[in-house]
Amino acid sequence: MFDAATTLAPMVQKLEYWMLLDDADRAALYALPHGIRTIDPNDYIVREGECPTHACLMLSGLTYRHKIVGTGARQIVSLHMSGDIVDLQNSLLGTADHNVQALTRATVAFIPRDAILQLAFERPAVGRAIWYDTLVDGAISREWIANLGRRDARKRLAHMLCEFALRLDAAGLGSDKRLELPMTQEQLGDCTGLTAVHVNRTLRILGKEGLITRTRRSVTVNDWKALAEAGDFEASYLHLPEHKLVLMR
Repeated sequence: MFDAATTLAPMVQKLEYWMLLDDADRAALYALPHGIRTIDPNDYIVREGECPTHACLMLSGLTYRHKIVGTGARQIVSLHMSGDIVDLQNSLLGTADHNVQALTRATVAFIPRDAILQLAFERPAVGRAIWYDTLVDGAISREWIANLGRRDARKRLAHMLCEFALRLDAAGLGSDKRLELPMTQEQLGDCTGLTAVHVNRTLRILGKEGLITRTRRSVTVNDWKALAEAGDFEASYLHLPEHKLVLMR
């Protein structure tokens, strides 16, 4: 169960990556109206074409955003975890231009769009923090485009593993360079533009090189520096505070 007074704490902690908030700002964020739902794996939170009125804050679990193209193929465009305000874009734009779906069982707080907008205008520091959050989201999207367009299969997967490990660690969800990776090879392929067969082959290569050790649902990074070099990974695009870059040291 979530304590009503601190349910939104993951959002507050994430926004404070970007902007110093005072006690009144935090209190106003904690007081935002919201409803909590548990989403089963593969269930949709929002479908393209819908008109969402709420943004969804991740409290636990993992979700992803994706597009379906004319052939029916899926492109996963982002992954999300605790503290991420996943559907702020769709709720502000009015009509969803992409899908949001649960990767694992997830607990989500739904916050009315109008309440977020009002708070952003009433409390400038909160507004700047939310704006900064959307800018970082754009920076990550640009890096994913570069990953898809200009890196080979080995670099794409190594880069994605580095990003995911660092973001999980920064959110307090990773430990000792070991990350839960509850994704099928098909889903990994939909993130990286590869076939499931190519994903399997490439993960085996990274394992044989000693960079990672993987089990069915987790990956351990054996040599962070070497994996980052293999993936052409440089963390500046995540814009994380220095104290959150523990894995990079």
